[in-house]
Amino acid sequence: MKRRKFVAAAAASSLVSPLAFANSPEDRDETNHEIYDLQTYELTFGSNRQALLDYLKQVKSPFLKEIGAKHFMIFTELGGAQPSKIWTLAAYPDFVSYQKALTHSGSEAMVKQSESYTAAGQTYNRISSSLLYAFEGIKQMNDPIEGAGLFELRIYEGMNEDAVRRKIKMFNKEELALFYKVGLHPVFFGDMVVGAHVPSLVYMLNFRNMEHRDTAWSEFVAHPDWNRMKVKEEYANTVSNIRRIFLEPA
Repeated sequence: MKRRKFVAAAAASSLVSPLAFANSPEDRDETNHEIYDLQTYELTFGSNRQALLDYLKQVKSPFLKEIGAKHFMIFTELGGAQPSKIWTLAAYPDFVSYQKALTHSGSEAMVKQSESYTAAGQTYNRISSSLLYAFEGIKQMNDPIEGAGLFELRIYEGMNEDAVRRKIKMFNKEELALFYKVGLHPVFFGDMVVGAHVPSLVYMLNFRNMEHRDTAWSEFVAHPDWNRMKVKEEYANTVSNIRRIFLEPA
């Protein structure tokens, strides 16, 4: 889908401002960019956690995939934070598929399938959601590596849209290639269109375990390609804050 169509459809639905896009302002191939819906369920104290997980796995996952989602992943958050959280990540081939999922979420069939979950009572306080637009350099989500037991979610905030735009350019032109070279395996990279931390970009990496993660990042930081690109003037002052969350498959 061309970006102008994506923006027009989203703006018409009051979901996103056309000014929100930091990703790739130059003329280039903008077809086949996936749309990501990253959600966080903040659990209530003493809630029926398993009821929510069963609903996500047995009801929501097959429903979204039938509607058109290409992936639906469920994670729990490491570190013992309170209140505890469950994260989900859905990938759609385009905005139309995402909008279709929203439209059909309250359908009679979906409500019927959710009866046992609804009967379990309150399981979460609220759902936080971010809508992301895939990078030019990685338009579709990668499958996790074999034996992936650790997922690292990183949110890079910028002081303004231009800062995020330049950091996205850095990833697309140079940094993503180095990630692959040193074993930082990406699941996705996305420009945050709607969410709590706009303007920002979001990406997810996956590893076998924390030791695997630390080794790959150490190689990245020491690599001459990184030390060359990080001092370029065009990439100066692109990241004002980094948020990092460690997740494991639910």
